Amino acid sequence: MITAIVLVHTAADRIPETAQTIADLDGVSEVYSCAGDVDLIAVVKVAEHDQLADVIAGRLSKIEGVRRTDTHIAFRSYSRADTEATFSVGLD
Repeated sequence: MITAIVLVHTAADRIPETAQTIADLDGVSEVYSCAGDVDLIAVVKVAEHDQLADVIAGRLSKIEGVRRTDTHIAFRSYSRADTEATFSVGLD
């Protein structure tokens, strides 16, 4: 699975509608409304790199209210749950 984190700058008066439209796209697993330099953060999860272009450049960036995107491809995922599972192996 390929994961991309997409920072989305939107028209201020369209944030809720834009967020919901992005969340409804196939390949988008989550959308967060944020304070700070970006308005929304979308998490895109696809099986192949070509699908990133379809989801992000082909559909997400063309949604009404989206002004600009900045995409970051994830190499690895780290979480507390993953770490705890690793250290609990063989403790049964």
